[in-house]
Order: sequence, then structure tokens, then C-alpha cells
Amino acid sequence: MHTSQQLNEKKQDPSLKLFVVLAKSYRSVMEQVEKDIQSRGLNLTDFAVLELLYHKGEQPLQKIGEKILLTSGSITYVVNKLERKGYLKRKPNPADRRVTFAVIEEKGTELLSRIFPGHWDKIKELMSVLDEDEKVFAINILKKLGKNEME
Repeated sequence: MHTSQQLNEKKQDPSLKLFVVLAKSYRSVMEQVEKDIQSRGLNLTDFAVLELLYHKGEQPLQKIGEKILLTSGSITYVVNKLERKGYLKRKPNPADRRVTFAVIEEKGTELLSRIFPGHWDKIKELMSVLDEDEKVFAINILKKLGKNEME
């Protein structure tokens, strides 16, 4: 049995408190980012795929899932949908028929060119509660936390 004192100590534990604050912060920021992207006519997943292709160029379908944390079935669905809308196309790899690339089309590039500046402004606005030194500190500390992969 846990005593109320033990539960209170756990609530005050900085590790637990950091976890809760980090989770709530992430959820809050992502909700606002998602709302911004939806106001621009895309959902978060479609935007993530197009944004990856827009900034990094053609990508193997398998790598897209790894980079934006989607299953292969979800990637197929999203790529099919974006291909039907004319935002991207599939390109077979002549050297390896098992590999197919996704390539952003002109219509997709035009869309991202139009919406990305406003989206970037929204992200800057969300992060404006921190000064530049705080942003650099947060980046470094969160990278350190993210690299702590315990088995």
C-alpha cells in the first residue's frame, strides 16, 4: 500500500514532474500546429509527407514512414491520397524494383510554397515565449533527453 506521503513524494519527484510537463507542452504545441495546418487545408500527416519531400527531395516510400513515424500501410494510404490530388507521384527505382520513390509534383511544391511561410510564422509565434538563449538551451537539453534510450 502507498501512503499519502509516498504518493505526495512521487508527485513532487522532478523526473515525474518533468515527464508530465513535457507531455502537456508537446500536446499543447502539437494541437496548435495541427489546427494551423488544418486551417491551411491539409491534415498533419499529409503536410508531414509533403514537407519532407519539399525540403529533402524524393524519398523511398519505406524511408518516409521512418522519418515521420508512420506504418507502411499508413504511408501507402497517404501517398495514394496525395497522388490522386496531384501533389506527388511515385517513381520506380530502375536499379531496384522493390524500391519506389515519392516525388513532389509542381502542384505540391506550389501548395507548400504558399502555405509554409505562414506555418513557419505560426511556429515562431508559438516559440516566442522563449528568448533565443532559452530556445538553444531547450534544444540541447531535449536532444540529451531524447538520446537517453534505455534498454
